[in-house]
Amino acid sequence: MAHERTEAPDNTAVRTALWRAMHLQVDSPPHVLEDEIGLQLAAPGDDWRDRPDMDPKATSGFRAAIVARARFIDARAAPAALRAGGAERRSWGVACAGARRALAGAVPRRTV
Repeated sequence: MAHERTEAPDNTAVRTALWRAMHLQVDSPPHVLEDEIGLQLAAPGDDWRDRPDMDPKATSGFRAAIVARARFIDARAAPAALRAGGAERRSWGVACAGARRALAGAVPRRTV
């Protein structure tokens, strides 16, 4: 049985990108993550906020989990990329470091 390839993005990936963008649009500051690149890549059309899975109240917990997880991963990936070295990794690391600096004040640091 042959598997057909589709050119459409994965539904879960699109939903995640839209929730990350929605975080900036409907959640009160300070924002945990500033990311609308996925929204631009998905190009869902003007009515994307009318989708049932984009209800601001019903998805608030999911949205919070998605952006917190992304922020956590970004905070761990950037230093690892910088340590890894290599030209292509360095340029990605510089981009992550810039994003990290932009987000540095977004999440209060926990002191113990």
